[in-house]
Amino acid sequence: MKLTPSQRVYGLAAIMLVALAICSRNFSKMGDPSFIIPLAVAGVAYLLAIREFFSTTKFPKSLIVAGLILAAFWHILFLLMPPGSDDDIHRYVWDGRVQRLGYNPYIVVPSDPALKALHTPETWGLNNPDVPSPYPAGAQLFFRAVTAIHESTFALKVAFVICDVAIVLVLLDLLRRSGQEAHWVLAYAWHPLLATEVAGSGHIDIVGTLLLVVSLAALTRRWRAIAALTFGLAVAVKFLPLVLVPLYWKRVRVRDALLTAIVVGLLYVPFLYHGRIPVGSLDTYVQSFRFNDPVFATLERVASPRLIVGLALLVGFLTAIWMRTKSRSSRDAFAWPMAASLLCAPVVYQWYMLWLLPFLRSASTLPIIVWTVSIMPICYVWHLRALGRPWILPGWIMLLEYGSVVAAAGILALRRITRSPAPQCATD
Repeated sequence: MKLTPSQRVYGLAAIMLVALAICSRNFSKMGDPSFIIPLAVAGVAYLLAIREFFSTTKFPKSLIVAGLILAAFWHILFLLMPPGSDDDIHRYVWDGRVQRLGYNPYIVVPSDPALKALHTPETWGLNNPDVPSPYPAGAQLFFRAVTAIHESTFALKVAFVICDVAIVLVLLDLLRRSGQEAHWVLAYAWHPLLATEVAGSGHIDIVGTLLLVVSLAALTRRWRAIAALTFGLAVAVKFLPLVLVPLYWKRVRVRDALLTAIVVGLLYVPFLYHGRIPVGSLDTYVQSFRFNDPVFATLERVASPRLIVGLALLVGFLTAIWMRTKSRSSRDAFAWPMAASLLCAPVVYQWYMLWLLPFLRSASTLPIIVWTVSIMPICYVWHLRALGRPWILPGWIMLLEYGSVVAAAGILALRRITRSPAPQCATD
């Protein structure tokens, strides 16, 4: 008997539930085969669900409600686990703590013996303790606010999950206002990275993603001041969305842009050091940190790291300009510039994909959708580190990751050349 689209989606949801439940039980073994294999199964099931969303115009409301409940359930499974091996969240606790104690996170170094008394059991294990914090002022103030309520990794994870839920609500409003089918919210809510990197490990990127989604929603409502301000705050969480500036050209007023610049500037006032705005370990990050960077590694043979980072920003800007003139979907226009800039970055971790997830709901973003899943096996390097191996991503994983993206782009190009009927997709 042939299954209906709804039955197939329910079946894929069941597979994801079982796979992610197994992942959560093995979360302390991130990268181990007992974690990475069920994660890969969840990723494949997610891609098959996306295929169903493309090929079916409408799903019953009951499926959407059930899908959101299932997503909430597997989020809770990871939320109750201690943070994973990608432990940036311990740095967040440290940054929030030292701010409340009157120190500047851009100046103090966690490994400094003079600061030994400032540590707690949750901050002793933070990564890269020999350098100050690299996170922008918006992220720093978020760390301070959450740790003022409760100083723990769990409190931060709860805050990040709340941001995740808020994104779902904003996306539902965007879909309703644009006349699109509500089942597309599951294309966001079901992504395995939300469970592992938001509810599980907890990464600040989800806060910036929420601000960016709110900015897009404000643009669609022509709330130009709110759109500009939330965009500026997103940049103040992490600098990646800076490449989207061309998308706001002539869509926000000059006075709104000036107000945004003033607000973002004020965020840095508490961190001024001898009248200067400190950048912490940001330059060290650019000069020394490398991971999953095939494009950057190739260009670094002929150019300096700072020049290549500038080139990555330029690529993002040019992509945004091109998307502004060519794309009919504002979500496509938001996704491609950030993806293009990330492709040229010196470090590409799986949680960086969180910035892209709310904006992937059309067939033209198929290569990016595939990338958000094909990047997940890079967590294998944490398993290798636990075995005492060097912090080097195996070539076969990088080939699998980027080869999948190239294959998806090739399929998309072939379909366009042959003019085969493309999957029906959501448009603004």
